[in-house]
Amino acid sequence: MPRRYDPERRQRIIDAAMRVVGEKGIAGLSHRSAAAEADVPLGSTTYHFKTLDELMVAALRQANEGFAKVVAARGGLADPQTDLAAELAGWMGEWLAGDRTAVELEYELYLAALRRPALRPVAAECTEGLAEVLSRRTDPVTARALVALIDGICLQALLTGVPYDEAYAREVLGRVVAGAGRRGAGGVRPVAGRRPPRVADQQGDVPPGT
Repeated sequence: MPRRYDPERRQRIIDAAMRVVGEKGIAGLSHRSAAAEADVPLGSTTYHFKTLDELMVAALRQANEGFAKVVAARGGLADPQTDLAAELAGWMGEWLAGDRTAVELEYELYLAALRRPALRPVAAECTEGLAEVLSRRTDPVTARALVALIDGICLQALLTGVPYDEAYAREVLGRVVAGAGRRGAGGVRPVAGRRPPRVADQQGDVPPGT
């Protein structure tokens, strides 16, 4: 019997993996559980994803799209007159007010990179991509600081169950932005003999001594 052409099967497996993680956590995800959730043969799952890490990478890439869609839909950064702190606080509020399971899933996959090195490049893509977007409105160092603060605020909201406080987020983000403004275009005053870290440095893109 000829094999049935099923171009959507790979995507269905990824969607199924995300549902499994959402319901059972990372520990509950396996080729077998994803196959069962997607209602496909186990061999189909291992055909598209040779290892569990490959499946988790695909799931994390898809989960990362959630926040990116919020950022793209608002488009506030295109206007240089937009209050940057208020815009970021609004991003977080809209994201956290959406599909809570999807938000939790994204962070669970994101934090799984601590123990799964294969996930780290994908997790880094998310943070570096956001930092690059923010660098259009501020310096690279401040952009990275804002990304770290966004992560911290979102994690606190998820872990404590306390409702997201947009006014608080706007205030603390505004302090970081204002601090950068007071220090000038360089963002921070470098320690004598040292230059501020750059994202590219961590990736080995900047030759030593530059």
